[in-house]
Amino acid sequence: MSSPASRFIPASSRTLLLTFDAFGTLFHPRLPVPEQYAATAHQFGLSRTAVTPDKLATAFKDTFRAQMHQYPNYGRADVLRGQYGGPRQWWEEVIRGSFRRVLSTENGETRLETPKEHIPDGMVEALLDRFAGAEGYALYDDVLPFFRRMHKLKSAHKWSFDRIIVGVVSNSDDRVPVVLKSLGLTVGDMRADQDQSSMDLPGFEVRGMKKDVAGEHDKGHADCNLDLDIDMVITSYEAGEEKPHRLIFDVARRQALKVARPWLTSRTKFKSVHVGDDFKKDYQGAKDAGWESYLLPRDSLSAEKFEAKQFQDLLGLADKLDLFP
Repeated sequence: MSSPASRFIPASSRTLLLTFDAFGTLFHPRLPVPEQYAATAHQFGLSRTAVTPDKLATAFKDTFRAQMHQYPNYGRADVLRGQYGGPRQWWEEVIRGSFRRVLSTENGETRLETPKEHIPDGMVEALLDRFAGAEGYALYDDVLPFFRRMHKLKSAHKWSFDRIIVGVVSNSDDRVPVVLKSLGLTVGDMRADQDQSSMDLPGFEVRGMKKDVAGEHDKGHADCNLDLDIDMVITSYEAGEEKPHRLIFDVARRQALKVARPWLTSRTKFKSVHVGDDFKKDYQGAKDAGWESYLLPRDSLSAEKFEAKQFQDLLGLADKLDLFP
């Protein structure tokens, strides 16, 4: 009997590429974002009457929208020209802009200028760190049980796919793998690497050593992805386009082929499936890119709005995978 690391894979093997949206599908804020912003601000001495969750909710929404308009996709185009600092600068400007809007209307009076000392640097750094990890986010209850089921499927070798590659495709920046790791998931090093190495782009994720991830997979580790919950993370910041644009799905498939390289042959059949909570960006976007797609509406009210193939939770998806044709 062959061990998993040496198992023979037939030339006509089938590989499943299964990807998920991140925010709103795998994880969510522990508390509403305005509440977390306000609580952090109060810890740094800002007025509890001047800085409230309700005021911050409006200010954040307006600031976020303006920032997305001025620097789309976390300023990627300007980053590639060497004219912008990337997601960390982008979010710092959102944080400062949100508090500036709130503090400029303190006591019902609007001030055109808000002194910088009203927005402590330490508070900004605290919020950046908070929303790059487990302090700001939590997994949905079905996520860890789902990945435990996936490990069993991967190791059993008794179902219709010879290999499975699990990925995340997210309209976000490179905080996503950092957040996932902080929440207890094991995440591989494959990223989008579109136009240039993702590790050369300024951002939140730092790895100790740059390497050819695909090359590492070739060095006798054909089953190394059995130990991972997620093999790759493809973000819009690193891929160059946001869902529902086809490019981000094409990049995901291209990078999955690199993960699959140790067992890939000209006769390997790929099935690509995407799961997310947004009908237009996830379900329709993946479908238009030629993928099979499923909607995972975390909000029960939104489940009734769209005619789409759906799962009520990830365990329903796991049951489907057990019987996948």
